Amino acid sequence: MVLRRRGLAPVLVPPVSLVLATWAQDYVRGLTATRFRGDSESQEAVEGLNSWVAFFAAAMTRAVADAETYEERVSDVQARWRQRLGRVRADSAVDRLINALPGAPIITVQSGAALIGRTEQATNEAVRRLQDASVLKQTTVGRRNRAFEAVDLIDAFTDLERQLASPDADRLRSAPARRVPHGRR
Repeated sequence: MVLRRRGLAPVLVPPVSLVLATWAQDYVRGLTATRFRGDSESQEAVEGLNSWVAFFAAAMTRAVADAETYEERVSDVQARWRQRLGRVRADSAVDRLINALPGAPIITVQSGAALIGRTEQATNEAVRRLQDASVLKQTTVGRRNRAFEAVDLIDAFTDLERQLASPDADRLRSAPARRVPHGRR
């Protein structure tokens, strides 16, 4: 939030807080090292601050790398969808939904219509086509309200969360260091 407010990350805020939560002990150790009483120019004070800056820079680098991996995975998912669908007319309701789903992987026809700026009828037809191509899966919200989820995107996001929770950024080498959702696979 601070990065966005200061204009340093106007479009994307890397998930640095999740990396800091994964590296919680190092995070606390680094913050503690900056709480130095005495001369702020002393060797110990400078080392504590340098250690914290290096730690935070490493966490930010890791967060950006994991976010880039996620972005690539989402692009791959969208490309597979387009391949399954065949021809998709540019700026059609289907095209707009494919582009919008990463930001809203669970929609209703009404929310989808508002999201893509199309009528509910056009959106309903697009949703039907996306269902037929196994892009969207119907679920329910409440008793009768239909909702649709992009399972591939939810799985990609779950994988991102699990990767961010792995101290080594590799779920095969290091188990999550904190609670995360289980993958479906």
